[in-house]
Amino acid sequence: MSIRLSLALASGGFVVPATGKIAVFLPREEHDLSALPRDQVLVVQPMRADHDVFADRGYDCVAALEPGTEIAAAVVFLPRAKALARHLVAQAVAASSGPVLIDGAKTDGIDSLYKAVRKLTEPSPAISKAHGKTFWVDADGQVFADWLAEDFTLVDGFSTAPGVFSADGIDPASRLLAESLPSKLGRNLVDLGAGWGYLSAQLLPRDTVIENLHLVEADHSAMACAKRNVTDPRAQFHWADARGWKPPKLQDGVIMNPPFHAGRKAEPSLGQAFIATAARVLTPSGSLWMVANRHLPYETTLAELFVQVTEIAGDKRFKVLHAHRPKRLRR
Repeated sequence: MSIRLSLALASGGFVVPATGKIAVFLPREEHDLSALPRDQVLVVQPMRADHDVFADRGYDCVAALEPGTEIAAAVVFLPRAKALARHLVAQAVAASSGPVLIDGAKTDGIDSLYKAVRKLTEPSPAISKAHGKTFWVDADGQVFADWLAEDFTLVDGFSTAPGVFSADGIDPASRLLAESLPSKLGRNLVDLGAGWGYLSAQLLPRDTVIENLHLVEADHSAMACAKRNVTDPRAQFHWADARGWKPPKLQDGVIMNPPFHAGRKAEPSLGQAFIATAARVLTPSGSLWMVANRHLPYETTLAELFVQVTEIAGDKRFKVLHAHRPKRLRR
């Protein structure tokens, strides 16, 4: 949280250098970075929506820190994924010639990370505030070398990366959707929220006519994996927030396993926004095929936006829904 960053700076313990870049890893929209000198800040944010928020605020932004980039200090806002959190800390320390501040909520594992850091080096005393902690280290990069992860990991024959959705293997809901799809889906298709490309990888080898398949994904890290997993020239990759993405022309079909969490909190509105995008990008006779956890209330939104809605497959955990013919609602 921004208040902890301000307290760390006010304490005089975490001193930002007068020159050089200060890399800020994974800040989210609610983070206020005004305590840092704007002209020195380099925001490292692979999620498109948050990346664009900070770009609109006038910050220098990148999706990932390029190898060999030299920075004078760093701030790491802790992600939930443990492997990714450790990797970012190790990356920041290795690239920085100065201190690295680590900030996170208790629910994101900041306490266990602090204990793990103390086994390797002597961090600053932690500042506890607003259900979280901030501390900093100034260590040689080799101290955390074992925390660095490979850029890509091969799982079930697919490339994944730390922190991406379903990094440890094929998501069972996506597998159910792939198994439930009809043989013909249309000539121009969209994989909305494509992740690391599992669904697209199942579609393109089919013996049906597909002219183009657009993979739309907000996580740059997942998109990098998808480009390794889906090498068919008909695949087109879009690093974009699915909620606002616009295709070059209306599409025949959309497939998706939409996200429904913002942090730890369930947000069905995310999936509902994906449904709205699907209705907007489809031809008048187009179809949406989606999978969702059975308890999620998507049928009402589907009925509002499509003429026909049916459940075509499912089990106790998941449901596969087919929505046909989007309604052209008055704006």
